[in-house]
Amino acid sequence: MAQHPPSPMSLPSSSPNYSSMEILLNQFQSFETIDPRTGDVIARISEGTKEDIDIAVKAARRAFDSGPWPRLSGTERAKIMMKFANLIDENIEELAALDAIDAGKLYHMCKALDIPSAANTLRYYAGAADKIHGNVLKPSRQFHAYTLMEPIGVVGHIIPWNFPTSMFFVKVSPCLAAGCTMVLKPAEQTPLSALFYAHLAKLAGIPDGVLNVVPGFGEIAGAAISSHMDIDAVSFTGSTQTGRKIMEAAAKSNLKQVSLELGGKSPLIIFDDADIEKATELALIGILFNKGEVCVASSRVFVQEGIYGEFEKKLVEKAKAWVVGDNFDHNVQQGPQVDKKQFEKILSYIEHGKREGATLLTGGKTVGNKGYFIEPTIFSNIKDDMLIAQDEIFGPVLALKKFKTIEEAIKSANNTRYGLAAGIVTKNLDIANTVSRSIRAGNIWINCYFAFEDDIPFGGYKMSGFGREYGLEALHKYLQVKSVVTPIYNSPWL
Repeated sequence: MAQHPPSPMSLPSSSPNYSSMEILLNQFQSFETIDPRTGDVIARISEGTKEDIDIAVKAARRAFDSGPWPRLSGTERAKIMMKFANLIDENIEELAALDAIDAGKLYHMCKALDIPSAANTLRYYAGAADKIHGNVLKPSRQFHAYTLMEPIGVVGHIIPWNFPTSMFFVKVSPCLAAGCTMVLKPAEQTPLSALFYAHLAKLAGIPDGVLNVVPGFGEIAGAAISSHMDIDAVSFTGSTQTGRKIMEAAAKSNLKQVSLELGGKSPLIIFDDADIEKATELALIGILFNKGEVCVASSRVFVQEGIYGEFEKKLVEKAKAWVVGDNFDHNVQQGPQVDKKQFEKILSYIEHGKREGATLLTGGKTVGNKGYFIEPTIFSNIKDDMLIAQDEIFGPVLALKKFKTIEEAIKSANNTRYGLAAGIVTKNLDIANTVSRSIRAGNIWINCYFAFEDDIPFGGYKMSGFGREYGLEALHKYLQVKSVVTPIYNSPWL
């Protein structure tokens, strides 16, 4: 039914039978996936079309309406999900290599963080699979009433390229636990690990049609998912611009439920009482982790005037010492940007910053003569209306600004169309409480950053989207509430 996608690695001896997992691909069209270290082609991947999405949705619908997955007990679903997680652990080196070569991510970080965390996300939701239940209600009249929590049906997932593994399981894990079936489109820049996860899902015992992976482009495969009349819900992580299109397509088709995790321009606010060493570390990691390709990157850093001079000096020193290079080298701290398009976009924003009058403290140039490497870049003398202070750059570019008062910091932090996350660095509990309640963002980190956990809901305010990933909130968005009411006759009590 489908050709086996090529891989840059040697696959295990049990070569995956992708077609049996309903990875249904057009056999006549393909696209290249690129190694961002060199710009060379890793492999050609079969390109999913609208027709392929139709076939995948039919498989998912059949699996939901008449297949075993929604009808298994939560305990049985959990057992299979646990096996899936164990298979991820067993294949950690290959999976880390796939994300590293495809997305430019640090291999050692994929192996130590991304892949193990994905397996643990599966285990977290496996633990929730047998705890899905409604409530018994107490009507005021002679009725007995209760609610049921039922799987929403067929779900479409569209995931981004910056965290191919993490995003796969943030979407898939609660969806599986809820008893849904799904069609998932990985980003066209990073399809390799998603295909291998589909193979592992088959080995784990997930029934045919439950998890359908269709690589392809957003304007074709993604649009087909968003507008499909037989998909009950769509979950998307990516740009705000694309999120608008998905909402429009959902509204114009069957009014499917939509969950969007979109862009960010997150502030990190550092007060005079902060430990400067810790604050500079948080600021640096906040913008340079994953080469700045993070939706919650602390791309705007506001520092109170009492410590600004010392902070700026230390931050620039650390940025200049940051090691950029081959992401398979354990000593490297930053690999290449994901592709040429993103590379050129970041460089264009750096030029915008220069033209707008911001001061370039360090960086701003490319590294090496091949691949998509960019130096850690820090601008100061920022004004809130500058393009580099308003747009999501999605790269290693930080905008640094001095402030005097708490009120000034809050005003600048909220001067954005986004509201995904924010960081606060202070030893003063009153300041932390005031600022955390004043910033319009879905996640506030106090004296820490990137504090993600499976049981902490994550999502945005304003144009950063709606709906939540992680926690039981993510499980509930794949469930529907049904109220059941029956009369009570001759009851001695109500």
